[in-house]
Amino acid sequence: MTVQRTIRVVAAVLEQDGRYLITQRRATAVLPLMWEFPGGRVEPGETDAQALRREVMHRLGAEIECGKLISFVSHPYEHYVVDLFLYECALLSNSLEARAVNGFKWVLSAEFDQYPFTPADEASMDALLGVTP
Repeated sequence: MTVQRTIRVVAAVLEQDGRYLITQRRATAVLPLMWEFPGGRVEPGETDAQALRREVMHRLGAEIECGKLISFVSHPYEHYVVDLFLYECALLSNSLEARAVNGFKWVLSAEFDQYPFTPADEASMDALLGVTP
């Protein structure tokens, strides 16, 4: 049995007026064109908050403030395991731009099922909404 490597990933839950910000992965990414909460991989030496600020700036050109941890899910993929930490965050910027994502939308939680989410995000979304899978 081989031990799979684990990748620590952070994601931001940004909510405004009852809507949540979701981003669509690029066509060239792993899990192409799937939707997820904005975020990304934590680099060595970075805190989760530093990684979230860097990733949201890189992907959406926006400043955020990282708040409390909402949920954690460990999801096994074929060649690795993703440890996804979902944080409540506040958007500090007035505008967003799709820089390193295919697109972004503000959606109601009731609309989540209309978007194909990555498996790890789907599991964390269930935790966010208090839904048991």
